Formats: sequence, structure tokens, C-alpha cells
Amino acid sequence: MRSEKFTFPGHKGQSLAARLDLPDGPPRATALFAHCFTCSKDIPAARRIAAHLAGLGIAVLRFDFTGLGGSEGEFENTDFTSNVGDLHAAANALAERGMAPDLVIGHSLGGAAILKAAPDIASAKAVVTIGAPFDPAHVTNNFKDQLPEIIEKGIAEVQLAGRPFRIRSDFLDDIAKGELTPAIQGLKAALLILHSPIDATVGIENASEIFLAAKHPKSFVTLDKSDHLVSDIADAEYAAGVISAWASRYLDLTDKKAKETPPDGILRVIEQSPDGFLQTVQSGPHEILADEPKKVGGTDRGLTPYDLLSAALGTCTSMTLRLYARHKNLPLDGVEVDVAHDKVHLTDAEKDCRNEGQERADHFTRTIRVTGDLTEDQRQSLLKIADKCPVHRTLEQSSKIATDLSD
Repeated sequence: MRSEKFTFPGHKGQSLAARLDLPDGPPRATALFAHCFTCSKDIPAARRIAAHLAGLGIAVLRFDFTGLGGSEGEFENTDFTSNVGDLHAAANALAERGMAPDLVIGHSLGGAAILKAAPDIASAKAVVTIGAPFDPAHVTNNFKDQLPEIIEKGIAEVQLAGRPFRIRSDFLDDIAKGELTPAIQGLKAALLILHSPIDATVGIENASEIFLAAKHPKSFVTLDKSDHLVSDIADAEYAAGVISAWASRYLDLTDKKAKETPPDGILRVIEQSPDGFLQTVQSGPHEILADEPKKVGGTDRGLTPYDLLSAALGTCTSMTLRLYARHKNLPLDGVEVDVAHDKVHLTDAEKDCRNEGQERADHFTRTIRVTGDLTEDQRQSLLKIADKCPVHRTLEQSSKIATDLSD
């Protein structure tokens, strides 16, 4: 993952500090992340979710709202409406860069702001809230003891997460008008609601109200062990995994570098970045990733070239056994094939580049497990037919393949 500093003008033109987390290859989609009340773009949940999504090819912009973190402006002069304005400004800044957000994500009050802003972000195809309140005014529970003073004096200092913030009565007036139902009902995008049933800051009933107000397609997933800030790394990783899996149904995550589907009979390999070794492998409408482990300079996001070679042998073996079993009406319930190969791709490639060559032939060890009410003769027939696998025949022209049958 690469991360760039990013600045853009907020709702009143003040410079807002942001960070754009980019995948190693060209982005397949772009997400906009809104942080929680008085938090910053660098809160652990935001960083971890952004890193996970970037690892899956989704660029993520996370920024500090006006008056927070590294952004200009005074927090005491902001409100819920200004947060929504900052989100629109962030979406416009991404669009100007040719990366209009496909996915918008909001945490806590940022989730409420995302719900309010999303109907006006035309590029957004998917919306995610994490621990979001149904009523933005819910945030006043964080400083309810100071409400009389704020109303009486027009402004008061409150302590939030151990830090002092000045809250104006204008903030209370604005957030009281932050009715979300029309915006939720007006969403033109799919909605995913993530919420913890043990959230002590924003109760789980908020998720129910958001879900009931929304139209389909909508989904709810419980973060059953998480706190409100999703502070545990395992919870953040789980949330990111759910978001990416869910969003893939609504976003086009195909390789943006591929201009067209390869013609029949052609397998196309596209390098994703000159740094590292990540590749996209395309065959017709199908796509997989190839890579190298991190220890040798890759990003470990896909199978290595020799893994793919072993996969070809293993899958072809399994398919050949199944075809034979169908033809012979054998009671074969299942097939599992393990393939081991004793070379490391990078070592071989570097030696080839130095013209040192290889004296030792490739050696594959294939272990086949078959299940079903098979006789010993039938098991031995399956073992013999494995050597007739087309990929086996191709490889044995220059490679040695050892095969045994496991119990």
C-alpha cells in the first residue's frame, strides 16, 4: 500500500488535511471515509480499514473535518451541516482527480453525515455506516451535563475523550435539525450497516432504525465483540473484510488497465505496478492475481508463478479423476490433490538472467486423496489415470512428477 498526503478546500475554502491510501496497482474503485465526532483521519479503525481495502485494490481517502487534526479552521465554528459540506468537498476533490468515490463509509457521527451527504454524491454506488446514530443529536449525550451552560452562555468548553472542545449553541440548533429519514429513504445506493450490540456509546437500536428507514438493497452485519471505536485490530480487519466482500457486489472491481476481455484462447497477464511483482491474470471473463511473497519484494496478494503451475497440475488431476469416475460409474464422492514443488521462482529467474541455467529438473510431488465406497482395484485405477492428466503429460516432457495415493 502507498499513502499520499492530500489537501483540498473544505466547505468554506479552508484547507483540509487528508491521506489517500492507494493500492500497489491501479485503483479498482475509490472509497471516501468519514471519521467519528472529534476524532481524526488517523484513528486506528480508519487506518486499518483503509489499509485492508487498499490491499484489495480500493483507494481510500480519509480526511480531517474542519477544525480537527491537521485541517484548518476552528472546531467551535463547525456543526453537522459543515461536516456534510466537507464530505461534498472531499467527493468533488476526488472527482477532479478522476477518482470519484464509488464507496462512502462513515463511522459514528461520520456515518450520520455520510447518510446525509450520500444522496448528493452521484458516483456513490455503495454506502457503509459503522456505529452510526439514527439521530445526529445523539452526539449531545457525550456532553449532556454541559448542555444547560451551552444554552445559557451560547458556548462552553466540554471534555471529549480527555480533550477540551468548545461547543456553541449554534451546534445544538443545527444538529437538532439533522433529520436523516428523508436522506436515508432517498439513497440511490446500496446500504450496509455495521453495528455492535455492545456499543455503549451509540446503542444497537440506532442500527435498527436506520435499517427500517432504508429501502433495499440494504444489509446489516453485527460487530458482535467490538467497542464503539472498533479499536481492536481483529474487529477492524473483520469490518474491512465484510465491507470489501459486500461492496464487490455493487462496485466494478475489475482491472481498470484491461481495455477489453482477452479473445478466446488467450491468457493475458497485466503488470499492476513497476514496484513489486503484482500481476493480473485474465482469461475470458475470469481474473486472478499473481504475486510473490513479501520476503522477496512482493505484496503476497496472489499465487506465485510456480504456485499457478502446481495449481494447473492439481486441478487437471482432480478433473481427470472425476471425468474417469463418471465414465466408469465409480462411487467417487470427493477428490483432494496436494502438489509440492521444490523450486522458488525468483531464484530460478535470477539465475536465468545471469545465464547460469539449471542442472536439476523440476520435481513435483502429488498426493491424491479420494473418498467414497471404492474397492482397492478402483483406487489403483484412479491412481493410474492421474498420470493421463493432460497437464501431467505436458509437464513430464521436461519435468519429473512423483505421485502417490494417500489413505
